[in-house]
Amino acid sequence: MIDQAKHEAIVATGLTKWFGDGSTRMTAVNSVDFVAHFGEMLFIVGPSGSGKTTLLSMISGILRPNAGTVSVNGDDLWTLDDDRLADFRLNSIGFVFQDYHLFPRLTSAENVAIPLILKHQDWKESITAAVKCLEVVGLKNRSEILPVKLSGGEQQRVAIARAIVSGPQILILDEPTASLDGDTGRMIIAFVKEKILNQNRCIVIVTHDARINEYADRIIHMEDGRITGLDKGTE
Repeated sequence: MIDQAKHEAIVATGLTKWFGDGSTRMTAVNSVDFVAHFGEMLFIVGPSGSGKTTLLSMISGILRPNAGTVSVNGDDLWTLDDDRLADFRLNSIGFVFQDYHLFPRLTSAENVAIPLILKHQDWKESITAAVKCLEVVGLKNRSEILPVKLSGGEQQRVAIARAIVSGPQILILDEPTASLDGDTGRMIIAFVKEKILNQNRCIVIVTHDARINEYADRIIHMEDGRITGLDKGTE
């Protein structure tokens, strides 16, 4: 059970995003208040079109809201200039995409090293750090393998290693089990909670997969752009 005195990782207030104008305007997220804490795994669930991915995009510095504020670890995200916002996305947020987004011609280690290369770190040092992250996710012996030769679960773990290689405090997973069978999906989420979550990291997961709800510390329900409920997860 999450101690509410824990430090707040993400605080969103009155967060709103719409697309289009006039009669064509569609409100994707409508005046949402949202808090996530360090040391917790928070799930966001809801039907397709409920605003989950739009909310994720705004709290991760990808999509600018029309109204409201987002504070991440005490910094007012959408007051940052473009350079500082780019630094935030590179250094403070780790994003694991639904379809992994691995580069097919790069090895596992090279894929994981990409965030470090983007930070202009030495190539050999970046690969060494990448291999260490692959060891964390149980894939040290797969560092030289191309993605096509990896299973779905292994590709997901490579994507997780890439997301954590820069040491981000916020880790966001978008439908992490959508392409996996039930057993593999549960194994991945259990692994993330046991090995990746800590008191200095917050993990936010968007999912349709009720089979993994048991791993959540809290579950936020969204529908029609609003938060409609909050459940306590694991005790």
